[in-house]
Amino acid sequence: MLLKTDVQSHTAGVAVSPLTILVLCTGNSARSLMAEALFNHLGKPWIRAVSAGSHPVGRVNPFALEQIRTHLGDDGSSYRSKSWDQFSQTHSDKPIDVVLTVCANAAQERCPVFPGAALHVHWGFADPAAAPAEVASAAFAATFDAMRARIESLRPQLQPELTAQALADRLRALA
Repeated sequence: MLLKTDVQSHTAGVAVSPLTILVLCTGNSARSLMAEALFNHLGKPWIRAVSAGSHPVGRVNPFALEQIRTHLGDDGSSYRSKSWDQFSQTHSDKPIDVVLTVCANAAQERCPVFPGAALHVHWGFADPAAAPAEVASAAFAATFDAMRARIESLRPQLQPELTAQALADRLRALA
C-alpha cells in the first residue's frame, strides 16, 4: 500500500504518491543532507526524502553543499540542519515510511533511534566531517559517491506499486 502525501507526481498518466524516507544522523550537517539530496534527485517520483538530526548542529557543512552543487546541480539553498522533532508523529502531517540512519556504528558513533511506526534501516558511513582538513573534500566526495552508487542501484526497482516494506527491504539489501 502506498501512503498518500500531499505531493503527487504523474507518470504515464498514473498518479504516484511517493514514499517518504527520513535520513537521520546525529548532527544533520553532512551525510544525512547529502543522502536527502541524492534520494530526492535520483528517486523521483517514487521517493521523497527529508533529513534531520537527533542533536542538529545548526549549520550545513560547506563540503556537503559542494557535493550537492557540483554533482546534482542544486544550489543547496533549501538545505538546513534541523531536529528530528519536526518529523515526529505529533509534529508532522506527512507520515514517515522508512527511517534510514547513516551514522557509523563502527566508529563508536551514537546512532539515533527514531520512535514511531516507520520501518528502520541502517547504512553506516564514516563521518567525512571528522576527516583532517587537508583531505576533507576528498572524504566528502568519497561518501557522496558511495551513497550515490547505492541509490542509483535502487532506481531500476522503483515503481508505482512499491510499498514501504519493499523499499526498506531493498535498502537493507544495499547496506
